[in-house]
Amino acid sequence: MCGIVGYIGNKKASPILINGLLKLEYRGYDSAGISTIEKTGLSTMKDKGRVKNLYNLPEIDNLEGTIGIAHTRWATHGKPSMENAHPHMDNSKTFSVVHNGIIENFNELRKLLSDSGYTFYSQTDTEIIPNLIDYYYKKENNNDLKFLRAVKNACNSLKGSFALEIICKDYPDNMIVVRKDSPLVIGKGNGENYISSDIPAMLSYTKDFYLLNDLEYVVLSRDNAKFYNNDLKTIEKETKSIDWDANSSEKGDFEDYMLKEIYEQPKAIRETIGSRINKNSKCEFEELNFTKEYLQGLNKIYFVACGTAMHVGLAGKDMIEKLCKIPTEVDIASEFRYRDPLIDNKTLCIFISQSGETADTLAALKLSKQCGAKTLAITNVIGSSITREADYSIYTHAGPEIAVASTKAYTSQVVLVAMLTIYFAETLELSTQKIATLKEEILLLPKKIEKALKTSSEIKTFAKRIYQEKDIFFLGRGIDETVAKEASLKLKEISYIHSDSYPAGELKHGPIALIENDVTVISIMTDPKLVKKTISNIQEVISRGAKTLIITNQDVDTDMFDMVICIPETSTFISPILSIIPLQLLAYFTSKEKGLDVDKPRNLAKSVTVE
Repeated sequence: MCGIVGYIGNKKASPILINGLLKLEYRGYDSAGISTIEKTGLSTMKDKGRVKNLYNLPEIDNLEGTIGIAHTRWATHGKPSMENAHPHMDNSKTFSVVHNGIIENFNELRKLLSDSGYTFYSQTDTEIIPNLIDYYYKKENNNDLKFLRAVKNACNSLKGSFALEIICKDYPDNMIVVRKDSPLVIGKGNGENYISSDIPAMLSYTKDFYLLNDLEYVVLSRDNAKFYNNDLKTIEKETKSIDWDANSSEKGDFEDYMLKEIYEQPKAIRETIGSRINKNSKCEFEELNFTKEYLQGLNKIYFVACGTAMHVGLAGKDMIEKLCKIPTEVDIASEFRYRDPLIDNKTLCIFISQSGETADTLAALKLSKQCGAKTLAITNVIGSSITREADYSIYTHAGPEIAVASTKAYTSQVVLVAMLTIYFAETLELSTQKIATLKEEILLLPKKIEKALKTSSEIKTFAKRIYQEKDIFFLGRGIDETVAKEASLKLKEISYIHSDSYPAGELKHGPIALIENDVTVISIMTDPKLVKKTISNIQEVISRGAKTLIITNQDVDTDMFDMVICIPETSTFISPILSIIPLQLLAYFTSKEKGLDVDKPRNLAKSVTVE
């Protein structure tokens, strides 16, 4: 879950590398470092903490090299420290490596290398890699592709996941990169090449990218990129143009990325809807060719995802079961892949991931394909690993999401799943008034989100009341309970306040024991069939001294609660898109009241690309 960048060209590398790291810091911020090839050989500089600390390192301004690699770390092996920071070099200081991923057999390889006379100075799994390359490099008698062969032999010895950038003092005009189960892209410039874990870090330099598959090796020079497969046979690659605006990955006039991304949701939803929905015609997905016979033959649909994306799946389950009458399950990817799920060729597995690189989700997808299921990816990143593995892919158009806590990706995914449900229902010839109403309401969403955002000042006031609390509870019934889960996750992610979510009807079965005087209980009520039941549950916590915040689009007695936030009414199926808006703002303002770093919460990284 670390971020890596690289540059090879004619410009001074260090400013480009540090700028790239700053844009990737959402991937990890325990430590950072860079290596460049200077006239005297390899130069490596690194420090514990944030990327900005690199600016204070002595001599960093003196780096003149035009080839370099850099890394911002989210610790897996070894505590955050100077010694454990990347890049790592081999004992002879011939190779420098940055790595994103986890090497599962590093203890075994470390022993092999130690027995061969190598010394280690860190606790990381990464340090074995440059030394392993050196180990094979010294065994190469043939100078033809010597550097590449050493890297390839080292990678064949590694078990686990990795995206690697390697520079060598003996090859001052080249860099080698390779990936396996961890993201890596190459941006093509004019007489220069850029390398990064994620596309947004390089958008200000290029929009043309090479997308790598597993165990594809690339030998980069200033004006060329040569691609090899795992047998070191040359292969051809075409660039893919990415149409994201570089400015979309900047904060603009907003104080934080998260706030910017919350306010970008009307645009993200509008662009995700695109031209797929029209009142007078069927919902179109040109990428899909599901037939009525195929959908009728399904015995089950799975949504598989992690974190916020899994909460999208819960909303999807509600829609598909009610509108398409197909049994649907939602599973956490890290559990799904290890529990021998009952899937076969009559199962459709839908995988949701903002980045398209989530390790557990990708592994679950591969498992599903092996079992004969059709696979469909929902992601925000064209050409990501999940889209290249899946049978079908559909995309949100949210633009880059930089803040670790997901906001616009979540709402864009919910609306895309709603449109997918309509597509399924219409393919099954199940068109009803509910479908027609849902279409109309989807088209109205951008304007209604803008109205929901106007609750900001009320929410900010409530955040001032609760920011010092230790425990907060979220309640809901039906579709609203899925929003309670997402709202609870948002709050704990960035404010570090312990929060839990429960189905409101479960209060009497245990959780009500936790309710005492002045505890905050937040409830979402958007389903008209369940409002009276939910209010009855809320009265139970009020009678025990709880203070209450209600998010609703129904007619309720406002005098009963401490604060009621009214949002626009919409179809219950897509109400999560509107009801989450005030709760995203609540998490944001609560974190700001505590003086925390909203965009980079402790211990978290944006893309979980390791198991």
